[in-house]
Amino acid sequence: MNKKVLLLLANGFEEYEAAVFTDVMGWSRVHGNIGIDLITTALRPEIKGTWNLRILPELAFEDIEIEDYDALAVPGGFEEAGFYIDAFDNRFLSLIRAFEEQSKIIASICVGAIPLAKAGVLKNRKATTYDLDGGRKCQLGELGADVMDQRMVVDQNIITSIGPGTALDVAFKLLEMLSDAENAEQVKKYMRIPY
Repeated sequence: MNKKVLLLLANGFEEYEAAVFTDVMGWSRVHGNIGIDLITTALRPEIKGTWNLRILPELAFEDIEIEDYDALAVPGGFEEAGFYIDAFDNRFLSLIRAFEEQSKIIASICVGAIPLAKAGVLKNRKATTYDLDGGRKCQLGELGADVMDQRMVVDQNIITSIGPGTALDVAFKLLEMLSDAENAEQVKKYMRIPY
């Protein structure tokens, strides 16, 4: 049976950051040695990304069974597009906490690390986030994370990164953690990702 990733989308999510998870896991099912399924969910029946892409999540939020999933993926988004309205909603934060309580993998890109920190799962953990002026890294630190100046940080079961430019790295790291390095390299080969 394939492993499963739950892609948790907030309204105002960054489309590319969500797409890398769907693409990498999709390619793993077709060309990898180990297939990974991915299911989308959100607090709303329809959500809009930062750049106005509309998504109908596959799974209603209230129907999530955490035991069915091996990992949670959380793309970032833009404050101006309303990202933090959903990302700071207690239901969103509670789901993140539930995945951490079961020591499941949690992968975030860009400011997707901020709701992880707000949920308390980055307390005293190494992490990073998107930042141009020091504000977001400060916020991450104030929420208890040990902020690192690195493109991608893996602390045990949690992946964080600095922005859309690291999205593929995060998706492939998640794939590797769910399967193995050989599978990740196989998928990179078929996707023509330079390595």
